Amino acid sequence: MAAAFTLDLVWPVLLLTGLEEVRIVPHATAFNSFEFVSYPWSHSLLMAMLWGACAFCLARWRNVSSFEATLLGAVVVSHWVLDLVTHVPDLPLWPGGAARVGMGLWQSVPGTLAIEGALFAAGVAMYVSATRARDRRGGLGFWLFLLVSVVIWASSPWSAPPPNARLLAIFSFAIWLLIGWAAQVDRHRRPVHGDGSREAA
Repeated sequence: MAAAFTLDLVWPVLLLTGLEEVRIVPHATAFNSFEFVSYPWSHSLLMAMLWGACAFCLARWRNVSSFEATLLGAVVVSHWVLDLVTHVPDLPLWPGGAARVGMGLWQSVPGTLAIEGALFAAGVAMYVSATRARDRRGGLGFWLFLLVSVVIWASSPWSAPPPNARLLAIFSFAIWLLIGWAAQVDRHRRPVHGDGSREAA
């Protein structure tokens, strides 16, 4: 979860320090009201690759296998690849570069809900098939986490935007809380073998 959201975990910090800039513009896209003026240090392709390399090094430092550390680094970079599909052309390739890219999926609410929703559902299905709840926290807590996540995401086109960029940055720190919640839920679930049997505790 932290790897997938790394760019968005860094982004509010850089907003509050003034290194990056966003404007609240009603109907900037059909899906949200944010005009991403400048975010080269969190969301450029080059920096996404650098953040991915940092994730790899941190994982290796924590004795994670090379394969798993590489996978974590790739997940960090995948955030930029998925943003390329959803964003209008505002994603930089590197800090200081003039080129901006984006395929503009956010210009269509039905398209965004369908494509992002399908990816989300596929991820949930993979996780559910690979884990089982140890207790109520891992069962009911997991489904509550999913419900809150879906409501936050799916309500975006109809939610009132924050009044200014500073409050948006502060609200965006809620992603850190979601990461912590997901970690707590995961600690109360256990992996299963390919045949569906539970792994020994």
